[in-house]
Amino acid sequence: MDEELNEQSRIICAIIGCGNISDIYIKNLKRFPIIELKYCSDIITEKAVEKAEKYNLKYYSLSEIYNDSNDIQLIVNLTNPSSHFEVSLRAIESGKHVYSEKPLTTTYKDAKLLVEKAKEKRLYIGCAPDTFFGSPWQTSKKLIEEKWIGNPISATAFMLCRGHESWHPSPEFYYQRGGGPLFDMGPYYLTTLVFLLGPIEEVFAYGKTTFNKRTITSKDKFGSPISVEVLTHITALIKFEKNVLCTMIMSFDTWGHKLPYIEIYGEYGSLSLPDPNCFNGPISYYNQYNQKWIEFPTYYDIFENLRGIGVADMVKGILKKGEFRANSEVALHILEVMEKILESAERGKSLNIETSCKSPSLIKETDYPVTLPS
Repeated sequence: MDEELNEQSRIICAIIGCGNISDIYIKNLKRFPIIELKYCSDIITEKAVEKAEKYNLKYYSLSEIYNDSNDIQLIVNLTNPSSHFEVSLRAIESGKHVYSEKPLTTTYKDAKLLVEKAKEKRLYIGCAPDTFFGSPWQTSKKLIEEKWIGNPISATAFMLCRGHESWHPSPEFYYQRGGGPLFDMGPYYLTTLVFLLGPIEEVFAYGKTTFNKRTITSKDKFGSPISVEVLTHITALIKFEKNVLCTMIMSFDTWGHKLPYIEIYGEYGSLSLPDPNCFNGPISYYNQYNQKWIEFPTYYDIFENLRGIGVADMVKGILKKGEFRANSEVALHILEVMEKILESAERGKSLNIETSCKSPSLIKETDYPVTLPS
């Protein structure tokens, strides 16, 4: 634990949204000494009661969580994207800090309003993803900053799959407003790229909806139809403020491919990086001297699925009245970029990005957000 935070330094937390992603959050949040996770809630009472019994939490109704003025200081919003704005706004209006699953909201306008409301009340907003805290991303940023590949020139980012209806128990929301491959997986890729290369300046994109109807093949709703409201294949060109050019493809229309997840190409070499949806994975390094790919060792020891470390880093920021990494400035920037990509695909023209942000800093051994239990 940071020496400036004593054993009594902690924030009491409640989770709203007890779906698929909640288990890993609950398990991890309970590992951080500066977080006391006590409550959970969901619009479907049975889900919340089940999680409360499983993890020794207390079930609260939504109104009980919002109206609690003596105990709960932070709400972790794990609801579906279409509910992110309403839940986070009510939390802020009730005087509580908020950490949301990605994206912050489904529209830039709503996200901007949330950020403004939080500032008025002097509250903090954090937002996933926090996978860039993982070893490959921390190591890659260090390599880029230390000029192992020289100045970055260009990059690629690819996420192609056949959609989520084959495995998710309730996949409909992936094909509604706020879903699609860009809003679902784009935050992982774009946040990682901003972490490595800095903020984005301009975008241009094409997109299409290949199938207007899809069929669920996962067990619970097998055979049920889905109406598709979003672009399911998007090709985007992204220009960063540092004049790095990136080609990105996001697709729910692809059965198989051999494209890399993310690659960064510099003056003297290249980096090939793992899935940004994960905290672990190999880094491949190529330079002008060896002219072959080698696996580069990571220097920072987070290899497991540690979703929730961004919450812990935020809590440390709250307790010390300082900054934290998975913040609303980054989330707002990413949301505008995604919205502008969709708008560009619709209008057929390049669009400038109005927001900017400070690239999240590296985690150093002396700046570790919490002490993990052994």
